[in-house]
Amino acid sequence: MFNERLKKAMQDLNLKQTQVCGLTGKSKGSISQYLSGKQVPPEDVQRDMAVSLGLDPDYFTKEDDQLPAFGVMPVTKKAGSIRRLTVKQAAKAMGIDKDTVSKGLQQGVFPWGYGIKTTDHNWTYVINADRLEQIEGVKVNA
Repeated sequence: MFNERLKKAMQDLNLKQTQVCGLTGKSKGSISQYLSGKQVPPEDVQRDMAVSLGLDPDYFTKEDDQLPAFGVMPVTKKAGSIRRLTVKQAAKAMGIDKDTVSKGLQQGVFPWGYGIKTTDHNWTYVINADRLEQIEGVKVNA
């Protein structure tokens, strides 16, 4: 069950495995084990992962009978569940150009955020402030 919901969340959020690693702080090996169903993390870890991905805390732990019709559980982001930054704020914290941050998020090279293409010319960005601070060793004021 956990592995199927993680796969669905990754698909719905357009995330690659490396992006999930960066956002959750889990190793590539752990995420691989979770996706294959060989390991299931404890409920507290599942809750932390859901919050790190911007999902409801109980996204992975809801019982099947709590799911909507057809057994499909939509990915819903919970407002305020992660401390988020704008591209401009992240660029300022890192001392680099905002276009560089945008391109990096679009290409999936930054493990603390991701970009989602919403139209031919527009992107939506999700930047986890806590992960950026932890990985890049910078302090942000958000």
